Order: sequence, then C-alpha cells, then structure tokens
Amino acid sequence: MWFSSDNAAPAAPAVLEALARANEGPAGSYGADPWTARATALVREIFEAPEAVVLPVVTGTAANSLALATLCPPWAAICCHEHAHVQEDECGAPIFYTGGATLWLIPGAHARIDPEALERRLAQACHAGVHNVQRGAVTVTQATELGTLYRPADLRRIADIAGAWDLPLHMDGARFANAAARLGVSPAELTWKAGVQALSLGATKNGALGVEAVVFFGEEAERRGWEFELRRKRGGHLLSKMRYASAQLAAWLEDGLWLELAARANAAADRLAEGLRASGLAQIPHPVEANMVFPTLPRAVHARLQAAGARYYPWPHEPAPDGPDDEPIGCRLVCAWNTADEDIDAFLAALRG
Repeated sequence: MWFSSDNAAPAAPAVLEALARANEGPAGSYGADPWTARATALVREIFEAPEAVVLPVVTGTAANSLALATLCPPWAAICCHEHAHVQEDECGAPIFYTGGATLWLIPGAHARIDPEALERRLAQACHAGVHNVQRGAVTVTQATELGTLYRPADLRRIADIAGAWDLPLHMDGARFANAAARLGVSPAELTWKAGVQALSLGATKNGALGVEAVVFFGEEAERRGWEFELRRKRGGHLLSKMRYASAQLAAWLEDGLWLELAARANAAADRLAEGLRASGLAQIPHPVEANMVFPTLPRAVHARLQAAGARYYPWPHEPAPDGPDDEPIGCRLVCAWNTADEDIDAFLAALRG
C-alpha cells in the first residue's frame, strides 16, 4: 500500500524496453543521437509546435531552475504560488541558478495563483526604480502541489497579467501529463496557446526512470534554448550519453503512452477519494483533479493504516507524536500509473477497521 509518492513507482515496461534497445551498440554523444531527435520530433508534434526547442535533463529541479534562470535575470523576481515546488522543495535552486533572483510568493486557494493577487503584486513593485528588485518572470505549477489544475482560461488570464509587464510565463509540469489526461484538451491549449513560453515537462513521476524536458515555445525559443544549453552545460546537467534520457522520453510519448499512464493514476485517485468519502471518516478539503488526495483523518485512523502497512506522508507537516484519538491530521496520498485496485481496497478496509 504505497501512497507516499509517484516517485516511488517503477518505470513502465515500454520505457525500460526502449532503454535496452538504445543500449545496443554505439551512438553519438551529447544529444547527437536518433533518440534525442525522435523525442524532439514527438514533443513538437504533440504540442503542435514545429519550432519548439526541446532539451532533456534528468531532474525536475534542474528543469525548473535552469529554465527560470534562462527567463529571469539575477536582479529580478520570479512570481510563484506561496506553496509552489520551486519555493518549498527545491532547496533554493532557482535562486542559485539565476544568480540571486528573488521569489515573490503569491497566495491563492488550492495552490493556484490568485490572478488578482498577482496583478496587485506586480503593480506595487519597483516603485523606487533602481533601488528595487525588478519584475522578472511568473511560474505556475500544473498540476499544483495540492493536486488541482489550471484550465486554459486560467492560464491565459495569468499570461495576460504577466504579459502586461512583458514577463515570460513558465510552467512547472512535473505532473503535466496528469493535467492533460484529466482535462481532455490538447497539450498546445494547456501551454503556448494559453501564453506559456517555457515548460518543464515531467516524465519521471509518470512512468519514466528519470527524465524531464524543458520546452521553449514562441519567437524567443531558439535564443532561449541556446542560453539554456549553455546553462545546462555550465551547471553540470548536460549528459554525455543523452540517448539514455531521450530514449525514455521518446518511448513515454510514443503512441500516447504518457496520457494512458497518467489516466490510470488519475483514475486510481478518483477511486481512492470515492472510498474515503464513503467511509464517513475523511474530510477532503481540496478538489481531486489529478493523482493526489489530501484527506484529513482522525489520529486513530492513521494508527490503523500505518499498522496495516500503508505508506504515505502527513501533510502539510509532521504532527506531534501524541494526541487524542479523534485529533484530525492531514495527509497526502499519491497514486501512480501502477496503483492497483487491490491496494486501494486494502487501504480503505484498513481505514474502516
């Protein structure tokens, strides 16, 4: 009963098979190989963006931080949600790779940026000119850290606010596949058609062994892509044997596998949430829109679940070691592409006691 993270899931068989094929004999290094070319072609086709620049890396933190460093100078600020991954879970990497850019934290319900709050923050900035941190970029997380989604209209509104100050919009898409599978709109509608200029496309949480891709869209794509390449090399994230990353990405994208895997994870979260609600023991404060559920359960129920072998994280923080049995404690339950109905049913049976 593993619900700790989609990072705990294995790689999909098709991805491992692709790696084995990529391992047959020599190939060009540093991305000069057919797998990198194929991954690039697939991203361009799927996103309806024939001029997009596609650059693989192996971690989400590298993808986000190097992309934001490409978009934002060190004397400026990146606007993000106050609970964004770039703020809470990347050890200051965006600040490090930008050379000192600031994060401006924007509130919003269910971990989605409130457009009005963003608009106010940008309007109030830079009142003293050279003495102030400047406006730099905006980043959104799709799906958010609380498993909620931005619709195309939501993204367009944020992009328009950013665009009024000539700021680029970046998307942390570690769980972009879950969003695309749920919303049923094209990847293009969720990115460049809605004003997104740079995407960190995550595959690791959704069936890959370890690969992400930074994708630049629009008129600045080529220039930004070249700058990113230099930053990737200087930052130690250019793989000499790039084929092993790109082979994963290509296999993941081929024939819609990425959406199929994400849809499985989303469906598992739906089944889990339905069972939690039916139990009468859980409160679920956030909409279940991707592959994560954030229930609040009595302390005694957590004890039963943990005794039965369920693995998950308390959320948003570790509770005190002792307390009354009926004390409500939040947690995060994450489903993956391989989460089995049997595991969900066993979890719910342990929950009911």
